[in-house]
Amino acid sequence: MTGLQGLETTTIPGAPEGVHVAPKTVEEVASVLSEATATGTPVRVWGGGTKQRLGRDPAPGIVLSTQHLDSVEHWEPDDLTLVVGAGAKVLDIETMLATRGQTAVLPERPGQATVGGAIATGTSSLRRGRLYGLRDRVLEVTVVTGDGRVVRSGGRVVKNVSGFDVHRAVVGAFGSLGVVVSACFKLWPIPEAALTIRIEGEIPPFVERPLAVLQTRAGTDLYLWGTEKEMSSIRDRVEGVAQPGLAWPDDPEGAFRWSLRVPPSSLGDALTRVAPWDFLAIHGVGEVRLGSDGVEGAAELREWAESLSGALVLTAHPGGEPPIDPWGAPPGSVGLQRRLIAEFDPARVINPGRLPGGI
Repeated sequence: MTGLQGLETTTIPGAPEGVHVAPKTVEEVASVLSEATATGTPVRVWGGGTKQRLGRDPAPGIVLSTQHLDSVEHWEPDDLTLVVGAGAKVLDIETMLATRGQTAVLPERPGQATVGGAIATGTSSLRRGRLYGLRDRVLEVTVVTGDGRVVRSGGRVVKNVSGFDVHRAVVGAFGSLGVVVSACFKLWPIPEAALTIRIEGEIPPFVERPLAVLQTRAGTDLYLWGTEKEMSSIRDRVEGVAQPGLAWPDDPEGAFRWSLRVPPSSLGDALTRVAPWDFLAIHGVGEVRLGSDGVEGAAELREWAESLSGALVLTAHPGGEPPIDPWGAPPGSVGLQRRLIAEFDPARVINPGRLPGGI
């Protein structure tokens, strides 16, 4: 495809074939999407490329990189709010916020992931059991719809007027409601001290609301933060190996990566079923991240999870056509989702086919 209303093409490292563009303004994003709708050309949105194996690949067409939409638009440390472009790297943003003792509670091991990519894929922090998921932390978004309209939803305050919350709906929508170009986050202050403790057995009853409880093959780690006095007191009372700071684990390794999602009360049962797999269990949330060399046992595990209204999602694979449906059974709301998406992307050009049910 040529033209794109004068926008220069580029080369996006790691991206598939197609016309590669990297708009520098919201207006240029709108121009690309407007033309894509007019010509019926699929658009694959590219942030850091870390979640591109999640869902089925869209058909070749335009690859739209958000790399130039990376500016920090507004940071109000006293109000605990941050407005940032979708192309900003998660690691860069969290490093910047840490200089003022703050965090946007974005993923702890982001690699090259971008803010917009985290929103589009709904990738929340390991701390969400206490500090809430990404959907609850995004106060405002600006998106460009599939036909080139610029839409802003939410507000830069915690309480806002009622209405359809597009800024919540876009989290995990894979761009189907529009390409996220900027977002406002509710920030969280970082306490003065933190502690990671490898524990045996149950969480001690005097430990209230831990930041996270994560389990791997190596054991179960308790993550805490607070004042120096509080951390010292807990360290003296909890039996286990303690180290200062938050020692976050890496995700499980394997050619295939999965996210098993079940009710939190079923997490123990889930762990007995994933014994052959490398895993990272997030207690209190009901997610187990898995790594494997193949898909053996995945169908049975998915069937069990879906019997509990859960899911087994294939989040990464070696490439090509995945050997198993990435999502499993589509939700009962798939018809409603199609109608909603049609209002924002009438020609269905943004990441078509990536969502459950082939939406």
